[in-house]
Amino acid sequence: QVQLVESGGGLVQAGGSLRLSCVASGRSFSSYTIGWFRQAPGKEREFVARIGWSGGTSYNTVSARGRFTISRDNAKNTVYLQMNSLKPEDTAVYYCAADSRVTLLNPQYWGQGTQVTVSS
Repeated sequence: QVQLVESGGGLVQAGGSLRLSCVASGRSFSSYTIGWFRQAPGKEREFVARIGWSGGTSYNTVSARGRFTISRDNAKNTVYLQMNSLKPEDTAVYYCAADSRVTLLNPQYWGQGTQVTVSS
């Protein structure tokens, strides 16, 4: 069992930055693929980025497009999402997800989410 707790969301002006954190509890964290998804009001949840156990990363090029960076610190059981040059369209609830498999097509575990609001 893995529990995920997100933090770092908040209100920021367009062009600003935020760093989201996802702290995981449970065993074998370092072997899990961890990722970030987001869901804006009235829209479906979408993939943002993921990072594998070895540090390999994958991004949604449309939404992330060089502005977001995912990283992990296995010693702290934490995954980060650094978001720069934020836009109002980045406003959403951001969710952390984890899976023991390589992909995050259907994550086994989800966090509760953290709200990110970008004002224009």
